[in-house]
Amino acid sequence: MSNPNPEQKTQGKKRLSASRIFLIAFIVVAIGWLISRLAFPGNYTILSGTTPQNLGVESGQLAPCPSSPNCVNSQSDDPTHSIAPLQVQGSGEETLDQLKQIIENQERTNIVAATDTYLYAEFISRWMGYVDDVEFWWNDDENQIEVRSASRLGESDLGVNRERIETLREQLTARTSS
Repeated sequence: MSNPNPEQKTQGKKRLSASRIFLIAFIVVAIGWLISRLAFPGNYTILSGTTPQNLGVESGQLAPCPSSPNCVNSQSDDPTHSIAPLQVQGSGEETLDQLKQIIENQERTNIVAATDTYLYAEFISRWMGYVDDVEFWWNDDENQIEVRSASRLGESDLGVNRERIETLREQLTARTSS
């Protein structure tokens, strides 16, 4: 009886090709990412970006939107970025307090700053951990709540920021009209 040569032994075994190794590594990373997002949904990720330095009210204006379409601002004249301000319900302070309560009851949100005239919150996306910065300012001269909602990263937000403000508008109206 003859022994098989070493070449015949390796032909019978499956070798891990580079593409299989890549696929296995990708699956392991994806599962790890998913587990971390489920276990720690409020934590920031590498996709959260950095907090913009131009937030707040300067000379009666919220920061303008960047040229990318992932931002809405009630003080913008540009149709891509423009959105209606929120109507004051009662007083400006009461309206901002109502907005704060609505936001605090939502998942993956963080109130960063709140005063009698200004509210700033971070909204964190469920799966990827993207952060959107959302500001509300009571414009006492116009007696309305100016709003700005902007993604920190990316080009398009698929309408998420506009939809968020419209949903908050509906929730605020429903809460104060009842």
